[in-house]
Amino acid sequence: MPSLIVLSHFQVAPILDAKRAGKSSVTASTDLGLSTAEVTLHPQYVAFPGGERLGWEGFEEIAAAENACFYVENGTAKRIQGFSEFTGRFYSLMPTAAAPTMLVSGISMHRIRDTDPWRDTLSKIQAIAPIVGRVLDTATGLGYTAIEAAQTAEQVVTIELDPMVLEIARFNPWSQALFDNPRIKQIVGDSFQEIKPFEPESFSRIIHDPPTLSLAGELYSLEFYQQAFRVLKRNGRMFHYIGDPESKSGASVTKGVVRRLNGASFRRIVIKPEAFGVVAHK
Repeated sequence: MPSLIVLSHFQVAPILDAKRAGKSSVTASTDLGLSTAEVTLHPQYVAFPGGERLGWEGFEEIAAAENACFYVENGTAKRIQGFSEFTGRFYSLMPTAAAPTMLVSGISMHRIRDTDPWRDTLSKIQAIAPIVGRVLDTATGLGYTAIEAAQTAEQVVTIELDPMVLEIARFNPWSQALFDNPRIKQIVGDSFQEIKPFEPESFSRIIHDPPTLSLAGELYSLEFYQQAFRVLKRNGRMFHYIGDPESKSGASVTKGVVRRLNGASFRRIVIKPEAFGVVAHK
């Protein structure tokens, strides 16, 4: 996909401020904060590098939508969202002051309280550092985990259940390395099934960041953990995101997860409260 202009209320605010100040140009981001460029302000519209334009009414619409991201196409601002007939879930890209997150039927895919989606991802990666060898990422999402793991891994194999999630990711500037990095291999399918054909001891690290227990109970099952143990190399590590261990529900889920990981023969399970998960060692 060619580079798109992707904006949220964070990016349009300085452009609207420049308009009110009577300026003819301003430096702003056109890719959700990843970089900046000079845009030109005209009485009826803003001209972006590359020739794309957007009228001021489009900027007002974006500024009023605090939970939405937009791409600009043919002079129109369009929300980055979609409904999946496969899962019956509605997905949308939600901005933060840093990397955006994805809303899954209104629920944030990342932690955003006292952190941001990219720092949330880094905490998971750091929990099983160093990232070496082949890595299995069981839930692609916006691809942040796969992208960061691929910085040092030989290869990252990442699995996503819902094709609509990947369509949303294609519009996210922060996700582009997911599609460009040759060390990342994508699989579309159910991790519960897709893990079964992998050869024994074929991964040095596993990053398991499934949906909630109520949405994907099979990914918290003893059978899945036994498969994870099988494909993990000796002395390998698996990070398992669970949720806030200090919450009542998080503590309950953690207890069950630890019990089943032990049942799957993992030799040591360490709770990582800063990453909202546990690390299981083989």
